[in-house]
Amino acid sequence: MSVLLPAGTPKLGLGLAALGRPGYINLGHGADLGARKDVEAMRGHAWAVLDAAWEAGVRYFDAARSYGLAEEFLGDWLRARGREAVIGSKWGYTYTAGWRTDAAQHEVKSHELSTLERQWPETLAALGRKPDIYLIHSATLATGVLRDERVMVRLAELAGQGVRVGLSTSGPGQSGTLREALAVRVDGVNPLSVVQATWNLLEPSAGEALAEAHAAGWTVVVKEGVANGRLTARGLTGKGDVPAPLRHEAERLDARPDAVALAAALQQPWADIVLSGAATREQLTSNLNALNIKPNTAALTALARPPETYWQERSALPWN
Repeated sequence: MSVLLPAGTPKLGLGLAALGRPGYINLGHGADLGARKDVEAMRGHAWAVLDAAWEAGVRYFDAARSYGLAEEFLGDWLRARGREAVIGSKWGYTYTAGWRTDAAQHEVKSHELSTLERQWPETLAALGRKPDIYLIHSATLATGVLRDERVMVRLAELAGQGVRVGLSTSGPGQSGTLREALAVRVDGVNPLSVVQATWNLLEPSAGEALAEAHAAGWTVVVKEGVANGRLTARGLTGKGDVPAPLRHEAERLDARPDAVALAAALQQPWADIVLSGAATREQLTSNLNALNIKPNTAALTALARPPETYWQERSALPWN
C-alpha cells in the first residue's frame, strides 16, 4: 500500500510551497521569484517549473490550502496540459497574507472539523478533482486533532471514497505525533495511511518512527530535504556557509549541496517520495541530480542537530 507511483517513476516529487505565494521562508525566496510577484506572473512562473518537472519525469505534486494559489495553479496546469499525475494536498492552515510578503501573519492554523469541512470543497474546486492524498497539515499532539473523533470519522469517510488520508508533521515532536497517528482507530480500522514529515541531514530525528510507518504499509513522503535552503550552496545563513561535511561530499560527487542532501533522503529505505521545493527551473535541475548520485551518508551524520535547536532556527527564518 505504501507505493503510489508507477514503476520507473522518479521518487522525487515537487512541492509547491515556494511557487504558490509570493512570500515563503526559504532562503532567497524573494529573489528567486524575480521582481514581478503579481498573480499572473507567479502563475506563469509556477507553470514553467511544473513543465520542467513533468519533462524530467516527475509525477507527484504536493500543495496545500495555505500555499496561496498553489492548488489553483496546479489544477489549471493539469487541465491546460491534459495531464494526469499523483496529487497531494493538505488542510488545516488558512492563507491570510493577502498576497503580501510583509504581512504580519501569513497563515492561521486550525484543526477543527469546521476547517476540514470548509477546505475540502475548496481543494476540490481549485484542483478540479479529488487529490489522491489529503493530509492534516502539521498535525501535532498539542492540537489534539488525532484524538478528535469527529475529524477522524470524516477522514475515514474520505478514505472510503478512495482518497489516501494522513498527516504532515512538524516540530521536535514529530516522532510522538506519528506514533499516535499509527494508533488511530475508527471502527477498529486506521483510516490514516500517509505521512509527510521533515527529514534532512540537520533534522533526522523522525527516521525511526518513519521506518515504523513504512513497515506498517504507510506511504512516507519527505519534505524540507534541503532545510528551507540551508542545505544548498546558499549555506546555513544564506552567506555560502555550507557545512564542511556537505561541501566535501558535494565536491567528491561533483554535485551541488542540495543534490547531496536530497540524495541522502532518497537513500533512506523507508522513503517512498522525497519532495523538491524548487522555486526555479535551475534549482529543480540541480535537485533532480539527486537521482544520479549516492553520497556516503555516514560522512554526513555529523550535521545532525538536536531537534529543539533545529526547529528554533527554522522558526526564526524570515518570510521573504
